[in-house]
Amino acid sequence: MPMDWEKWQQKQDRQVQPPDLDKVVENFKRFQGKMPSAYIIAIIVILAWVLSGIYIVAPDEVGVVKRFGEYSRTTMSGPHYHLPYPVESVLKPKVTQIRRFEIGFRTVHPGPPPQYRPVADEALMLTGDENIIDLWFIVQYKIGDANKFLFNVADPYNTIRSAAEAAMREVIGNNKIDEALTAGKLQITNEAEQTLQAILDNYNSGFQVVAVQLQAVHPPEQVKDAFKDVVSAREDQNRFINEAEGYANDILPKAKGRAAELVAQAQAYKEEKIKRAEGDASRFESLFMEYEKARDVTRKRLYLETMERVLGKARKFILDGSNKGVLPLLPLQPLGPAPTAPAGK
Repeated sequence: MPMDWEKWQQKQDRQVQPPDLDKVVENFKRFQGKMPSAYIIAIIVILAWVLSGIYIVAPDEVGVVKRFGEYSRTTMSGPHYHLPYPVESVLKPKVTQIRRFEIGFRTVHPGPPPQYRPVADEALMLTGDENIIDLWFIVQYKIGDANKFLFNVADPYNTIRSAAEAAMREVIGNNKIDEALTAGKLQITNEAEQTLQAILDNYNSGFQVVAVQLQAVHPPEQVKDAFKDVVSAREDQNRFINEAEGYANDILPKAKGRAAELVAQAQAYKEEKIKRAEGDASRFESLFMEYEKARDVTRKRLYLETMERVLGKARKFILDGSNKGVLPLLPLQPLGPAPTAPAGK
């Protein structure tokens, strides 16, 4: 029994001790010499297959992992791993890249100066008042939902082009030609952008509309001169209206100011006359009260005050009883204001 314990303890000591590296290398070389070369190739192929599942998602991308062709998960930027093909595969669409396309024209050369080629089938549109216009516009968009973009629409790029053209035709059909050619362009742009986004959301396409920009809106070449005359006449009309409104804005304040001034003067004249009449009435009542107290005295005083006012500024000739008529005073000067003495005398 003691001998068995000692053997067991020696066995445990041998297991705890680390292996000899020289013996390990020697044994590996002996095994490698005996291993067929096909095994080595197979190991390398398996290792490469396993490592093929490593992928890196750029900052402007998202990783969409498919398992046996079906959506599995979405990964953000950075290094990731998926099961090697054909179990899993990954698509990395650029979700921050702004893309654009042209409808109604194509850019032949960016210039300068830029050169364009019209596409009549796309550009000619019918307005709400049954007029034809030639309209060029640009749509800017990006991928808003990578999952919907990859799996919901078979041909996403042709789909968004067709949806943009349909949205613009709908908006133009709800507006008159005057609005499309003049002041309604911004409203048309906003409505087209909202309509296009609603169509794409209804399709679950995953696209996000960034902007819709009108490049050119004009009547067709066959009637362009006639439309120019109409636009010129409308501009003249607007100019005349603006001039008339400017004249009215200049005259009306002056007339209102003059009217207010006349009303104020009339009001002041009214108040003056009322106050003067009230003063005269009050003075008359006072005189009447004095007259009631002493009629003879009051009558004489009024006579003297009246004569003083009448004769105070007139030239007078006073005749007493010693004079014999007015013959010695002839010729009499006309009655009038008494001459004033020269200054300094």
